[in-house]
Amino acid sequence: MSAAASGSRPTSDVVVIGAGMIGAACAFYAARAGLSVTVVDSGPVAGGTSGAGEGNLLVSDKEPGPELDLALRSQELWRSLAAEDDGAFGAGFEFEAKGGLVVAFTATDFEALQRFAATQVPLGVVAEEVPGDRLAEFEPYIAPELAGGFWYPQDAQVMPALATARLLKASSARLRLGSAVTGLVLSGSGAVRGVRTVAGEIPARFVVNAAGFGASAIASFAGSALPVQPRRGFVLVTEPLPAMVRHKVYSAAYVADVSSSDAALQSSAVVEGTPSGPVLIGASRERVGLDRRPSYDALGRLAAQGAELFPFLADVKVQRYYTGFRPYLPDHLPAIGPDLNVSGLFHACGHEGAGIGLAPATGELIASMLIGQRSPVAAEPFAPARFGTAVEHGDGTQ
Repeated sequence: MSAAASGSRPTSDVVVIGAGMIGAACAFYAARAGLSVTVVDSGPVAGGTSGAGEGNLLVSDKEPGPELDLALRSQELWRSLAAEDDGAFGAGFEFEAKGGLVVAFTATDFEALQRFAATQVPLGVVAEEVPGDRLAEFEPYIAPELAGGFWYPQDAQVMPALATARLLKASSARLRLGSAVTGLVLSGSGAVRGVRTVAGEIPARFVVNAAGFGASAIASFAGSALPVQPRRGFVLVTEPLPAMVRHKVYSAAYVADVSSSDAALQSSAVVEGTPSGPVLIGASRERVGLDRRPSYDALGRLAAQGAELFPFLADVKVQRYYTGFRPYLPDHLPAIGPDLNVSGLFHACGHEGAGIGLAPATGELIASMLIGQRSPVAAEPFAPARFGTAVEHGDGTQ
């Protein structure tokens, strides 16, 4: 069935696959570039990774390189979005410019933080060294006798599901939820002309693959390789509390965990309060496929590490936990840009745990490519073509 045969179905300039944070940002900035957009997803808005995150907007955990460039640009865009309508737009997704405090338990870890911050500052990251005896000025209830830390005022937070919904609404995109994509519609010359879904075809000039850990399957429709894997994480949610944790606070070990490729369980304390009162305690990482069963080892580690950082948490009740899957690529950089094989197909995926923070600059970068303009951030390091073509097995599957 050709795109022209799709009858009464409306045509958009762009179909975005994925109604999560990255898809929402791509839709939003494509619309601001003057393009009409349809967003299609097999589930609801923010029904995957975006609905199971903490909403981190971080520069503090990123070493010099392309991801930091993307994070710094995203920081500018998040703040610009939050200021729209005299702050009403940002209030709608609970934007908090709360800042981040990274702390070290030992002198050795503190020295590592000092070296890390020294590489970031020349590139535009604001990092203030905080001796151990001054940490209580930032967090009165933090553990005593820590070696020291660094204050990162640029770090911020949003409520990710709300932010996703607000950007989608502001994009005026047509939403096609509950419609899994089953293939691409191609022209005779092999260029994309839309997508096939379980509910029929959606014609479009461009297709953006923002399907999170499902992006690999979408890329395979084009014969391309995107080795995205799910990396499971848990977050504990405490009972509502007074404002006892003022900022995002995490230990130096978190930086190493973010950049690690180890498949085994890793956990390091990340603690932050929320406007509604509960404290969130993360973060764990492990590659176990899409296994949603609780890991009591991971949950126990998070509880213990959170209480080590903030001793009062030892007496606080955990009301629930939630599970998410970060879309992980082996070189720790997202894939953002045109497909290797099919003209008009673009990918925006593989952001792992940084997708909320990196979303605006990702959307801006994709929109710039769609209309043929240069973006403030260099695109080359994120090129999906770096992964080559999909591997075809003997039975003809990919």
